[in-house]
This record gives sequence, structure tokens and C-alpha cells, in this order.
Amino acid sequence: MGIIICQSCNKTIDVFEGEKVTKLYAKGNGCTHCKQTEQKK
Repeated sequence: MGIIICQSCNKTIDVFEGEKVTKLYAKGNGCTHCKQTEQKK
């Protein structure tokens, strides 16, 4: 099992199947949580 984590806010974005436990940090413009927080400002 693997987990994809937003590098900006450390929230879980997605989960995927794999042979070993893995954490991957997503780079980019942030996740939907980051975008929603930014719109509220």
C-alpha cells in the first residue's frame, strides 16, 4: 500500500496498491485542500 501526500500541507491526497508501504510526496500547485484554503484568504 502506498500513500500520496501533499508536500505543501501534509494531507493525504490518494492511496494506491503496492507490494510495500510507501509514502510519496506530491510536488506542484498543491492539492484541493490547499486551493480551497487559498481561495478563502
